[in-house]
Formats: sequence, structure tokens, C-alpha cells
Amino acid sequence: MCAAAAERARYDRATAHLEAPVAIVDLEAFDDNARDLVRRAGGKPIRVASKSVRCRALLERVLARDGFAGIMSFTLPESLWLAREGFDDVLLAYPSTDRDGFATLTGDPKLAEAVTVMVDDLAQLDLIDSVRAGTEEVRICLELDTSLRMLGGRVRVGTLRSPLHEPEQLAELARAIARRPGFRLVGLMAYEGHVAGVGDAVPGSPLRSRAVRLMQRVARRELAARRAEAVRAVRAVADLEFVNGGGTGSVQHTAAEDAVTEIAAGSGLYQPRLFDHYTSFRGRPAALFAQPVVRRPGVGVVTVLGGGYPASGVAGRDRLPVPYLPEGLVYDSMEGPGEVQTPLRGTAADDLLIGDKVWFRHAKAGELCERFDTLRLIEEDRVVADVPTYRGEGRTFL
Repeated sequence: MCAAAAERARYDRATAHLEAPVAIVDLEAFDDNARDLVRRAGGKPIRVASKSVRCRALLERVLARDGFAGIMSFTLPESLWLAREGFDDVLLAYPSTDRDGFATLTGDPKLAEAVTVMVDDLAQLDLIDSVRAGTEEVRICLELDTSLRMLGGRVRVGTLRSPLHEPEQLAELARAIARRPGFRLVGLMAYEGHVAGVGDAVPGSPLRSRAVRLMQRVARRELAARRAEAVRAVRAVADLEFVNGGGTGSVQHTAAEDAVTEIAAGSGLYQPRLFDHYTSFRGRPAALFAQPVVRRPGVGVVTVLGGGYPASGVAGRDRLPVPYLPEGLVYDSMEGPGEVQTPLRGTAADDLLIGDKVWFRHAKAGELCERFDTLRLIEEDRVVADVPTYRGEGRTFL
């Protein structure tokens, strides 16, 4: 039996008592991926991106490991909830305009000590001040725009995030925060999405892959110098507790920068399909979901229930879940994955019976958890725990 067939048989045995659709996390693969992230980080702590996990039990599991420290959250309500649940180091990675949340934060000393919020504009501080319900000091992190700009700024590569591109811009905002009561600047973050989130080994596209690798080499070199200068400029104003950088695809590169004190990563724990195509690392698929075969329309075709779970981002085939096990199944080119049913083609279809499970991998990591309220945790060929996703705890933050 080949490795893929053995994996499928193991997952089928583990979930034989469960009806599909069902979502699982293979704990051996999850833990292997965590160890590899720590190895790549080279001794620097990894802050876990909660949006890529969206399950409290698994956040607790990974944070119990050496090499991981703190959470990078994605909304203010989530940050406050996590802090109330005992997570004491939560960095909100995106600016918020949640007035009720800021009123709560400024009125609760425990929450104010645990949660750090992201700022890149004085107007965001004005909003916080306008809704203060208490006198608690708000912990602030600044974000550096990591985009690569060429030809005098006419060419820009990178995500559209912070407006603060130059070190002096960050230093100016840092000075404004230092003069403002009720705020304390404690961190600096810079997420290089064009390096961390873009695969450099695109199947069937050698020229594109070489172009991506060239762009990323240039981007890493430029950013390392600019980030170091930005950190020096901000440290001249404030005593920073941390400088956060990176992502799953750039862990080892970002960790090599002296200016960076911690690394952000999350997707590499589940290893979704978008993180398959990197030359520098190879993770193990850990998070899967299964749909049941409900029809056999003809030779070489089966139909499974549901399955249309696209990922966020620019619409394209790479945002679709991929049929994973058994091997050899593909979407019908005229239908693709559907809201209620999904036809699959391939010779493997002829061996599938009504009620059999087809296993899929989501394109991204945590978004899978918005489709399921429970994750079944697998060890060897058995389910060892059922744990709720954020959705399963009634928490749908985005």
C-alpha cells in the first residue's frame, strides 16, 4: 500500500463512526510542523497567528511547546475574548474601530495589560480616546509597510497595509505617542507578505518561479536594511518590548535579522495547499475535511455533498480546496466545487461507493474552521478528542 493510500485508510478508520462532512487535525503532522517552525526560527520565539488556527485547544497546545510565545490576533473582540480566557500576551495585528471593544479595554486593567493594539495613524488614537471608559494605559504597536518600491515608487510589490514606509515616519508617530497620555508604545511589526505568503516553486511555471525568487531576494535585502533602520529610529523614542516580523514562508529569513526579536507564523501548523510550493521548507498536511460520496453519475465520476469552500484572496483555482485522498480526483471543469454538491472525476472515482469519504485540503489554514464547529483530533487511527473551533464556541469574528 502506498503512503497516500495508507493515510487515507488511517483517516477512514479513525472517523468510521462519524458522519461526513467532518474536519480533522492530524496531531502528529501538526506537532511535526510546529517543530519545523521552531527549527527554522533559530531560537527566536514564534508568535502564533490565531486567524490561521481558530481553535482555542490547538492554540493552547502549540503555546505549551518550547519556542512559541504569544498570540497574534485578528480582531479586537477576539483579542479581548482570548485575554479573558487566560492568554496573557495578545498582539492585535490589524487596526480596529471597535468602539465598544476599546471602551472595555480602557476600563479593565487585566485586559489592558494582556492586549496590544496596532496603530499606523493618529486618527486611530483619537478614536480610542473618544470612547475611553477608564484610565487604563493602552499598549501600542506600530506597523512598518514592508512593500518593495522601485523606479521611484512607480513599481510597488507587497500588500497594501500600513502607510508608514520610511523609518522617519515611524519615528514621528512614535514621538507623537510618547507625548500623548494614556498610550504606551511597546512594539513594532512588519509583515512581508510578498515573501512569507508567496510560493517560489510554482508547479509548471519555472520562469515565474525564478522571477518570484529574484523578487524575494531583492525584497529581503531591502527590507532587512530598512527594518533595522526603523527599529533604531523607534527605539530612540521608546523602549520596545518586541519587534515582530515574518510569516510561515519566511521564518528562517526573518529570524536571521538582528533587529527582529520574534517571528509570526500560523499557517504552517495546518499546512494548507497554498503553502505547498516553497523551496525552503515542506510541511505535512495536518488539517483536512471529508465530504461523503452521495452519487455515482457515471463511469469515472462521483458526486460528494457540499465542498464549495473557497479561500479569501484574488479569485482563482488556487483558492479552491483540493481533492486530496484518494489520489487522482479532480473537479469537473464545467462545475468546480459546489455549494451543495461537487462532482469529481478520475479513475479513483470508480472504486468509491456511496457513503465513502473523500478527503480535501483547504487552500488556506484557519478559514476551514469557519465551515465546521468541531475539529476531530487524530492520533494514529483514532480520534482522541473533539474540540470546538471558534465557530463551535459561538465566536465568528470575521
